[in-house]
Amino acid sequence: MDIYFQDLDIVAAVLGGVVFLFFAIQLYYYSHYFSGVISKNRKDKQGRTIFNFAQPPVSVIICARNEAENLSNFLPKVLEQRYPNFEVILVNDGSEDNTDIVLSALQQKYTNLYVTNIPTGTNIISRKKLAITIGIKAAKNELLLFTDADCYPVSEDWISLMVQNMTADTEFVIGFGDYMKEKSFINRLISYDTLFIAMQYFGFAYAGKPYMGVGRNLMYKRSTFYRNKGFAGHLHIASGDDDLLINKAGNRTNTAISCKANSKTMSVPEKTFAKWCLQKKRHLRASALYSTDSRRRIGMEAVSRYLFYLSLIPAALTFNIYLIAFAALLLIIRYIKQLSTINKTAKILNTSKHVLAIPIFDILLPIISFCLLITNGKNNDKSQPRSV
Repeated sequence: MDIYFQDLDIVAAVLGGVVFLFFAIQLYYYSHYFSGVISKNRKDKQGRTIFNFAQPPVSVIICARNEAENLSNFLPKVLEQRYPNFEVILVNDGSEDNTDIVLSALQQKYTNLYVTNIPTGTNIISRKKLAITIGIKAAKNELLLFTDADCYPVSEDWISLMVQNMTADTEFVIGFGDYMKEKSFINRLISYDTLFIAMQYFGFAYAGKPYMGVGRNLMYKRSTFYRNKGFAGHLHIASGDDDLLINKAGNRTNTAISCKANSKTMSVPEKTFAKWCLQKKRHLRASALYSTDSRRRIGMEAVSRYLFYLSLIPAALTFNIYLIAFAALLLIIRYIKQLSTINKTAKILNTSKHVLAIPIFDILLPIISFCLLITNGKNNDKSQPRSV
């Protein structure tokens, strides 16, 4: 009997160590990486951030395909920015709706709007990358600021706030692309996923390890695009126009983040789970081309998260009151850390906060991503990329 209890104590000690190991990894991510927006905001308030208050000319590039209604509603918010010298390059990607009519009317009112077109019959895997490349070639300025046709900046100072972060050594400025709020489960899921991904790419970039940005709100230099040969190397996939360039060329010294609430853009969210999954699949397809270090850092968080949750099960099944109490304490501490980090970040970015949904989405989203990755892999196995 004594030997049995001794063995049980050893098992409990080992399980306790395993639970604590994964807890410690999670705590490290939330403290070192996911608190990037909080740390940047504190640094800004303390006056320790070097800003560029010069206002060099900027070219805003937007690609649109059948976005007549969104362009009518949102493009004026871009064109009416409070900035002394900027142009807006609108690349019409073979639209078949009333986009031409909308753009013609806007050009009558705004002299800084320039329109270029991609023929309807153009056959290429990534029309978006072609459209961006055409927009960059049409731009006359070194600083390029990107957003989408279904997006709008939340303030008239969007361009100014993004440019402030473009100091002498900076080549990339990563901004936040938020989604409009709606009362639905899918909108809450999108809101949490968007916020958590932003915590990742802001946090990694602030720690000197940038790996992606979002095309809804991204700035880089024209010379940087050409020096890195644009989208060469990933023209065989449709996605990746907004993250693979940063993943290739971004580093500790040339990448900055803009996480003030007034520097973000808002986008129209997907209405259904199926459409959101298609959007996620496109992004995940590009993530397969991330550097090994980027994939390792992202993967380590997701793996440690699930192993932490899974290690709680055998800990509970030992019926050891001390181990159960210890595991429960770690679970509570992690949740408090999550609650604090996520909602402080949400407050700074002026986006939706989350409380009870955190543990649900914390478990659910990696499962969804894993399933989408598997289906992406199967689709890739069945089809070969076309030559471009």
